[in-house]
Amino acid sequence: MGESLSFPNSVLFVFLLFCIGFSIGSATSSCPMDLSYVEAFPWNTSQCQQPNGKHCCETLLSLLGLGIAQYLKDTSMFNLPDAASSSSCLSDLQTKLAALSIQPSWVPICFKNSIQFVANPSLCAGIMTTQDWTKKLGPMTALDENCRGDMNALTRCGACVDAGMKVNSMLKRLDPNGTICFYFVSLYAAGIVNEFGPKDAGTASCILALPLSSSADKSSNHWTRKTSTMLIFGCLGVIIGLLVTFIVIMLYKRWDKKERQNGVHEGCVSSFKSRLLPNTGAKWFHVSELEQATNGFSQMNLIGQGSSGIVYRGTLTDGTWIAVKQILDLDSKREEEFCNEVEIISKIRHRNLLPLRGCCVTSDTLKGTQRFLVYDFMLNGNLSDQLCISGAHEHGRKKLTWPQRKNIILDVAKGLEYLHYGITPAIYHRDIKATNILLDSEMKARVADFGLAKQSSEGQSHLTTRVAGTLGYLAPEYALYGQLTEKSDVYSFGIVVLEIMSGRKVLETSNSTVPLITDWAWMLAKSGNVNEIYDESIREEGPKGMMERFVLVGMLCAHLMVAFRPTISEALKMLEGDIDIPRLPDRPLPLGHQSFRSSLQQ
Repeated sequence: MGESLSFPNSVLFVFLLFCIGFSIGSATSSCPMDLSYVEAFPWNTSQCQQPNGKHCCETLLSLLGLGIAQYLKDTSMFNLPDAASSSSCLSDLQTKLAALSIQPSWVPICFKNSIQFVANPSLCAGIMTTQDWTKKLGPMTALDENCRGDMNALTRCGACVDAGMKVNSMLKRLDPNGTICFYFVSLYAAGIVNEFGPKDAGTASCILALPLSSSADKSSNHWTRKTSTMLIFGCLGVIIGLLVTFIVIMLYKRWDKKERQNGVHEGCVSSFKSRLLPNTGAKWFHVSELEQATNGFSQMNLIGQGSSGIVYRGTLTDGTWIAVKQILDLDSKREEEFCNEVEIISKIRHRNLLPLRGCCVTSDTLKGTQRFLVYDFMLNGNLSDQLCISGAHEHGRKKLTWPQRKNIILDVAKGLEYLHYGITPAIYHRDIKATNILLDSEMKARVADFGLAKQSSEGQSHLTTRVAGTLGYLAPEYALYGQLTEKSDVYSFGIVVLEIMSGRKVLETSNSTVPLITDWAWMLAKSGNVNEIYDESIREEGPKGMMERFVLVGMLCAHLMVAFRPTISEALKMLEGDIDIPRLPDRPLPLGHQSFRSSLQQ
């Protein structure tokens, strides 16, 4: 099947790098997966037989995904039982590749880590077995309706991919911090839902994004070509039997309808362009430019997916790396957020805000209306991944140092200060969180994603608006009453500071006593144990006085009472040591207190 209809191969890549380490030779048990399919299955080995095989690792990851999907089908387990068995599987893979005249060294090159396919309840909403899947999502999902049958059919494969996106969105709502849920979706669709199983060529190609050899493509498409030929000849026979007059009339009607539709679409695009990007330096991209830059929005270039869109990595003709965000489920709300982001971020320029390179608005009869945002590509991804609060350090990424954490906090504060005081009227971001802070090649922080941002009104102390944002980062007065002020962003900034200093997630659901990071930090600070708030990797690294100052500023910014929070300018001065930090005022009962939980359950 076409590459653009495959489940995201890069998602498999991210997850396997997260879960797979390389400790071949230390295995003491046999591999529970039968890898004989590596030699027998008609996969395309060409990428791994080239000296610099650019996509060999992606191919091998999809190849392993096939085995894991079969293991899921046989055992109902999404992962292997222990590290020893996964080491044995990697060793077996080397042997199978050698038999195909592929360098076994590709295995340690592609899988460099020590932790492998072992089961872990923290990976995706606590799902480890098919029973967990059913308990979380119910007995029927969109996958069960759309991922059955022969995946060689183009429309069926496309429907299955769309279903996968929807189920992934459900999982993201269950576990907002989960980074590999789409991987579970792929395994479940191939191993459990599809009756042909993962070892079927069509299933492997469509759902697991495994490239097939040319002979396999010919074999799998033989029936499709034969059927298409019959349909063509049948249609020709019908057309020849029609009267010439009828043909002329129908052609004219179709031409007239197409012209009217194209006129409507062109009017839509022209109207949109006339309202946005007035002399800002950002440019209008043609969709063909973005298709070329991303290799046709290839799944191999997919680098992230959120509730509002999919992000692809791309390269312009001049060699510039870009990130392209395609807006999904384009309804009136998504259209509003798209326009909002273009209008707001195109007006501002600051070294700590992610610049908008351009956008694309396209509308045609075949594909309908599409919206794209184009940004500079940030080499080091988002802050959440770098902090390792979702387990990123388990696939070899080094934790942030104290100087890096300090500079990131200051960068975010300066970006917010510009939004609040550097322009008029002020802009409130409304969605400050770790995943919306991106890091460039020099680890400098850029605040991103202005889809929810609001501009203040002159003379008003606050805005009353619908609540939008992310659970855990929302200021109480905004979450409860919809009252938005600059202090709402300050609260979210305080949460981010505590995350950076502690390496802890904003919500620790595994800790039922103190789930919120603010309550946890407050208890430790008030008991004189501020040192326990710091991430273990930096406890002996930085000056204690400065690190304590950063934690106290974070706690003050994230105070429940809006009156006790500083402005972002005051917070920045405190962080830089220009003004003293006031004594932490007393707080109301923590939100994690039993009385609060009881009231919420009523």
